[in-house]
Amino acid sequence: MNYRLAKLTAHLLCWFPLVYLVIAVIHKRLGADPQESMLHLLGFWSLVFLLTGLSLTPLNRAFSFPVLIKFRRMFGLYAGFYVLLHITMFFVFYVSFDFNELILEVFERPYITVGMLAFVFMLPLIITSTKRMQRILGRRWKQLHRLAYPISVLAIIHFIWQSKSDLNEPLIYAIWLALVIGFRIYWSKVKN
Repeated sequence: MNYRLAKLTAHLLCWFPLVYLVIAVIHKRLGADPQESMLHLLGFWSLVFLLTGLSLTPLNRAFSFPVLIKFRRMFGLYAGFYVLLHITMFFVFYVSFDFNELILEVFERPYITVGMLAFVFMLPLIITSTKRMQRILGRRWKQLHRLAYPISVLAIIHFIWQSKSDLNEPLIYAIWLALVIGFRIYWSKVKN
């Protein structure tokens, strides 16, 4: 498969969750509380794309497949896109466009505080994701984009805290992140 076809396929796959949600809303297949289902699915896909983007470097190093690196930015931007939709859903359906209520929710509910903190840290990564910004920032660009690791940790904490009693699913993503971070630590020790 050539790179252009692979890129097109990746884009189509990244749009699939949103297409699924639109179809599910139209056909009323999101259960008794569709807003909550949409909110959770958008947050879930944001986390999946974030972890997928972080996994590409270890996969490249393990299997010598350098084309994977070209997809990191794409997955990071889709993670940002889905988290923006996630927050927009919360702002529209849960606080009814009320900024004061949003601020109150952020300060009163720890899981929302952590999720919003992850989003705030993600904003500079989204803004500086262009090649032009990469050139302008130079070496600092790479340092800035290492924020993706603490953002992932915060996103998983957000997932765990909002899950309340059923921790099985968040645990899977916590293990995924631990493996990615473990590989990065291992690689940095082997490299030195």
